Amino acid sequence: MKHTLITRGLAAAGAGLGLALLPAAPASADVGAADLANDIDEILQDPALEGATSGVVVHSLEDGEELYSTEGDTTLIPASNAKLPTSAAALEVLGTDYQFETTLTSPALMSSGGVLNGDLYLRGTGDPTTTPEAYADLAADLADRGVTAISGDLLADDTWFDDVRVGPDWDPTDEPYAYAAQISALTVAVDDERYDTGATEVTVSPGESVGDAPQVDVGPADGYVEVDNQATTGEPGSDPTLWIDRPQDSNTIAVSGSVPADADPSTQLRTVDEPTDYATHVLADAFEEQGIELRGDLGRGETPEGSRDLATRDSEPLADILVPFMKLSNNPHAEILVKTIGAVQAGEGSWDAGLAEMNTALDGLGVDTTDLALTDGSGLGHSNTLTADFLIDLLTSAQSAEWYDTWNASLPVAGDPDPLVGGTLASRMGDTAAADNVVAKTGTLTGVSALSGYVTGSGGEELVFSVVNNGHAGAAPTHVQDAIAVRLAEFDRTQPAARAEPLMAPVPTDQPSSGECSWDGVC
Repeated sequence: MKHTLITRGLAAAGAGLGLALLPAAPASADVGAADLANDIDEILQDPALEGATSGVVVHSLEDGEELYSTEGDTTLIPASNAKLPTSAAALEVLGTDYQFETTLTSPALMSSGGVLNGDLYLRGTGDPTTTPEAYADLAADLADRGVTAISGDLLADDTWFDDVRVGPDWDPTDEPYAYAAQISALTVAVDDERYDTGATEVTVSPGESVGDAPQVDVGPADGYVEVDNQATTGEPGSDPTLWIDRPQDSNTIAVSGSVPADADPSTQLRTVDEPTDYATHVLADAFEEQGIELRGDLGRGETPEGSRDLATRDSEPLADILVPFMKLSNNPHAEILVKTIGAVQAGEGSWDAGLAEMNTALDGLGVDTTDLALTDGSGLGHSNTLTADFLIDLLTSAQSAEWYDTWNASLPVAGDPDPLVGGTLASRMGDTAAADNVVAKTGTLTGVSALSGYVTGSGGEELVFSVVNNGHAGAAPTHVQDAIAVRLAEFDRTQPAARAEPLMAPVPTDQPSSGECSWDGVC
């Protein structure tokens, strides 16, 4: 017999399975676990999973007992659940206190008039939090040392990483969007708490009159990117058709469509080509603001031996950076960490080196990496594979690590509206037993969806779970994952769940089908 469960606060009209209520079962040590398994079986019959493969595994963290498993050893695409091994390996290798360093250095001497008689090097190690304000601080520090002019060039040293900018199988049509920004040891982050790297905010405002071209502001990228403005200002109240693009292999922001004359400004993130060169552009602007004259050109070069550091910026510790990274599922942060692991451990800031060192670190943690095959650190590529069993092993083993509390605190919290707490779970499972209880990593790509993490059952038992869905059509089946998580939050070994409502939650109408909600700017 199949069973139903309470999903407190989840409306069921038109979406539930309409299952009949069952009489209360006698309490025993096994009835709760059996009832749980029946309910998860029922949840997985949802029509949204027709034709899909779902790896679903639940373990008790108290005694390691497997409470549920289906397709646990099936190799699946994880989407952003790949960030779980990436973040764990980064903490294991680099530590919670690790800081990225960005340095202004030069072999040249400075004259008594404050002129640096030679080239100045901007050397980066991948800091994903170097905002325009951070570059302004570096320029101010240089001015405080008495530098008034640089006779030579400003050269970017990004050799801490290799020059491969995008993952091996990333979709080229994703190139304009911040979730697929190019990866470099020097980059510029949008100046907010999210730290979207390698991108700039493009703001489009209506023109003065109907038919005029709208105003386009590309922020700090002004003068670095070209703007191709083919858009028009439409009649007040007309339908907006604005489209902001960066055509592949270009450094042009292309604006087309129509903006209603009475519309508010529209701001969207768009990537830039070659973040390394964008960084020197932003720094050169900061020099001008500080009154430092740059007499040479902008370029690239490796820092000569014997150079003296003139100004240095250390990032926040990794423990703090992990919050926007994991809460908001920031892809470039993941890739920066993979290459950093490679640079630190193998002297090679590449995906190949970093991923190999990640596996070594996870093996050392006691995690069996046999079923882990990653080609990037974020999960953006469809070539990444792992199993739900692997994720359970990782989530369980991580609890014994010194950095576990930091890692756990970086995971999204169900139903918490604060984007830096709830993250990609901010609008999910609110007003249920899972709210402020489930902490888990989401994952979404076209045809791929996942949720893996921790939950405490109603009987006080701590559980670890993983749900990885592959091959579904339409929107991500987050309602299925949520129903499982809520059911786990109501789990008690000694008794079946008391049920008053149907098993399933309604299918969300605003769930993106091809990526995390944070990538679309809706969470």
